[in-house]
Amino acid sequence: MPALVMLVLGLWGLDRGGIWRDEAVSFQVGRRTVPEIWHLLHGVDAVHGLYYLLLHAVLAVHPGEVVLRLPSVLAAAGTAGMVAALGSRLVRPRVGLWAGLLYAVTPMAGHYAQEGRSYALVAAGATGATLLFVRAVRGGSWWPYGVVLGLTCWLHEFAVLLLLAHAVSLALARPGGRVWRGWGCTATAVVLALLPMVVVSRGQSAQLAWLRPPTGETAGGLLRHLLGPTDEVYWVCLGLALVGLAGIVGRRGEITCAGVALPVVVVPPVALMLASQVSPLYVDRYVLYALSGAPLLVACGADRVAGLVARLRTGDRRVPALPGALGLARPGGIPRPLLPSPCATLTGVLAITLSALHQYPVLHKDRDPARRPDDLAAVSRLAARQLRPGDPVLFLPLSMRNVALTYPGAFRGVRDVALVSGAAESGTLYGREAGVAELRRRLARLDRVWVVADRRTLAGRWAPRGPVERTKAAVLWQQFTGREGAVRGWVTVRLYVRPVSGRSGPPPPQPRPERW
Repeated sequence: MPALVMLVLGLWGLDRGGIWRDEAVSFQVGRRTVPEIWHLLHGVDAVHGLYYLLLHAVLAVHPGEVVLRLPSVLAAAGTAGMVAALGSRLVRPRVGLWAGLLYAVTPMAGHYAQEGRSYALVAAGATGATLLFVRAVRGGSWWPYGVVLGLTCWLHEFAVLLLLAHAVSLALARPGGRVWRGWGCTATAVVLALLPMVVVSRGQSAQLAWLRPPTGETAGGLLRHLLGPTDEVYWVCLGLALVGLAGIVGRRGEITCAGVALPVVVVPPVALMLASQVSPLYVDRYVLYALSGAPLLVACGADRVAGLVARLRTGDRRVPALPGALGLARPGGIPRPLLPSPCATLTGVLAITLSALHQYPVLHKDRDPARRPDDLAAVSRLAARQLRPGDPVLFLPLSMRNVALTYPGAFRGVRDVALVSGAAESGTLYGREAGVAELRRRLARLDRVWVVADRRTLAGRWAPRGPVERTKAAVLWQQFTGREGAVRGWVTVRLYVRPVSGRSGPPPPQPRPERW
């Protein structure tokens, strides 16, 4: 049931009529040939290499927006089912049902289920690895756990932080030496297999130069996303999660639901936030897989509250006879349920349904393209209305060329002023541009040029990086005058013309030094 609910919510509004810049990268890279993708990974985005190869196979079926997002929808549905399986194995079936449904109706899960990026797949792999970890601790084989976690780390290298969470779970369970040896050998194999990725991606770390160190507000925002964005849902879930922590340590060698869920929720985000104080690396989507632990804690707490209510109704305040099971003892020591199982289960399902209805406005708004940082389909429509074949076009910064790469029809026949070689040909995301001197010569021959730009750059509120980008901005500010244009979100399509004589006016104010 949780997988089905997640599937329905993931398919709801999946066709938004446009994709945003990160999805556009997935889309245009996924349509390249395998040699072209391999060429790209040597210079940029190695951390997403396995995902791009997967998308290459998927988009070969049909290169469209919905197909781009389908792997994420299916992965999110699988994650909801595996969260339910964890709750069922660690506590009881109703806890699994509640936890899986809670995961499915959490807006954060739904958001990334509809993203054409790797994060929902990483969350599915991490949850599957946790499920296999529990099985291995209870006597199963360790190699399936190692294989799944290793593949997940190659989807995104920060999934390796899950090893720290599992180490904490083992410390809370206090198993024997055999379990520790099995986990240690598997963890070592996973880390060694990931080392080539770490070496390559380390050389590409300039891609994360835009990040800032996380703060306490960042941590609070993540907790809101994990438990629920609305106050009512957040405080109820937080209270139940705290109740669920009561059984975090069980008998020696016994792994508990809270002992698995709490480290998954806390350890990877905290580890990445601490590392980001030295070198900023943290973005909440990088630790999306931590979300799987939150509904497990909430469901554990709800199960304990349900048992307590049942004991109060029957007038029995004794401690339950079986660890982890809330029950009354029949004559002869045989435990019986305190609350009729269907009644307790349906009550929890009803509460989750009310939570979903309460969060419906949030879920509905998330299907709006305006909720993403930008909408490249809308920008391409603006460009199609403004541009004519033969018109010169300048992209500022070069990442704005993503619009033309994703929706080439709107730019058919135009002259890309700065481009030297295409994206696939040059093994880059956006193509290779001319140097400063050549760019100045090309712009000097133009009396008018259409500019597709981040409007914050044109307004002087954000300084472009690199000499070529600064040259574009400087020439536009000093030698051209902005005329008619259209704006969509942070992107503007605007005509610039060279004045007959003199300078058109002072350049926009320079950005604050820390933004350079």
